[in-house]
Amino acid sequence: MIVIPSIDILNGSCVRLYQGDYGKVTDYGDSPEQIAAEFQDAGARRLHVVDLDAARGGEHNRSTISGIRRNFEGIIEVGGGVRTPADVEELLESGADRLIVGTVFAQTPEIVSRWIGSYGKVFIAGIDARDGMVKVAGWEGDSGVTALKLASIARDIGIVSIIYTNISVDGTLAGPDIRGSDEIGKSSGLPVIVSGGVGSMDDLEKVHRFGSTAIVGVITGKAVYEGLIDIRKAVERFSSDSENPQASTW
Repeated sequence: MIVIPSIDILNGSCVRLYQGDYGKVTDYGDSPEQIAAEFQDAGARRLHVVDLDAARGGEHNRSTISGIRRNFEGIIEVGGGVRTPADVEELLESGADRLIVGTVFAQTPEIVSRWIGSYGKVFIAGIDARDGMVKVAGWEGDSGVTALKLASIARDIGIVSIIYTNISVDGTLAGPDIRGSDEIGKSSGLPVIVSGGVGSMDDLEKVHRFGSTAIVGVITGKAVYEGLIDIRKAVERFSSDSENPQASTW
C-alpha cells in the first residue's frame, strides 16, 4: 500500500472537518498550493484533494486545484462537486488524474457509467458511510443505499477503485475502519483506499499488517497537519509495487 496525503479545500484554505461537520472546521493556514509542494518534496506519489465548497453545492476551487497541479508531479485524485460533464471536463483540464464521484454515483450510477464510456477509466467511487449507509452532498444528505451495495455497483459499471470513508471516525484520529474497508473490497473486488481516522504511524502499520490485499492505499490528513505523522517517513516506510506512479491503474 502507499500513503496518500490529503488536502481539503474550503474557501481557498487548507482545512479539516471533524466527522464531516462544516461547523467544526480547523484551518491550517498555509495555502493548498504550498502544502502540495511540501508533499512533493516529502516524496509523496499520490495526492488526495477534496473541494469542500463544491461538495455541498457552493463555489468551486478549481483555480486552486490548478495551482496544486503545478506543484505536484504525482497522481492527483480530486473529489467534491463532480456532478456534471462540465465538472468532469474542467477538473481534467485543471490537471486531475482521477475524479472521485460520490453524490452523483450514489444517486444515479448510470450517469457515471456513461461518463466512463466518454472519458475513460478515470473515476474512483467515493463511498462515505455512517452506520453502513452512504451519505451524500458533503455528508449532509442520505442516499438510501448501503455501502456494500454501492461497492458492487462500482464494480459492475467499470469504476477503477474505491475510496471508503467511515464518517464516524473521520477527523477523530481514533484509527481507521479496517474491517469495513475489507468488506468493501470483498463486495466489490476492486482496489480500496482507506480514508478516515488515521492518527499515527501505528495506525498505518495496522492497515498494512491486518488489512486485506484489496487495500492499496491509506489517506491521511489531520494526523499530518497535527504533527502526529511525519509524511516523509510514512512515504518511505510504505510503498507500492511500482516506483512509477503514472503506471497505476487505480
